[in-house]
Amino acid sequence: VMVWLRRTTHYLFIVVVAVNSTLLTINAGDYIFYTDWAWTSFVVFSISQSTMLVVGAIYYMLFTGVPGTATYYATIMTIYTWVAKGAWFALGYPYDFIVTPVWIPSAMLLDLVYWATRRNKHAAIIIGGTLVGLSLPIFNMINLLLVRDPLEMAFKYPRPTLPPYMTPIEPQVGKFYNSPVALGSGAGAVLSVPIAALGAKLNTWTYRWMAA
Repeated sequence: VMVWLRRTTHYLFIVVVAVNSTLLTINAGDYIFYTDWAWTSFVVFSISQSTMLVVGAIYYMLFTGVPGTATYYATIMTIYTWVAKGAWFALGYPYDFIVTPVWIPSAMLLDLVYWATRRNKHAAIIIGGTLVGLSLPIFNMINLLLVRDPLEMAFKYPRPTLPPYMTPIEPQVGKFYNSPVALGSGAGAVLSVPIAALGAKLNTWTYRWMAA
């Protein structure tokens, strides 16, 4: 019974984190988020997505002990988000209303570190966490460059929950940061390591809690 409870607790946590990642993306990942606040929001978005990915991916990976699990987890997040996009589409919005982040390549780097270091947990936390934080903004910027005219979309399809003070405005590109990718990667690399350590610790805490 305890084995079943422990496994159920782990899988429940995995689902909760993955669903929260999807909700975070939907709340912060539509085109208005990028166009209204331009590069400022890209940095915030990069940090939030890097940390959200790494905490769940390393938790799941250390739980199974199998390199490749982090990529599987990122795939779950991606599928959830694409399904959620369908809800906006059903309301009459274009299917690219939500910009799905590129999580999978960064998760693959985390898996690669875990595999190359022969399942070394600390290497996965330090090196893997750093690589996730560094790489996600780079991959995601390439992703955003492929989105069709986000500013025009923002004016044509205003978000229904948008408060009056956040109506679409011309983006002030370069006003706050000259290089959003560099700033997002730098901040993400620093913050993803302690968050990865938290994910690893949650794995231990869950075992101890279920064994009590």
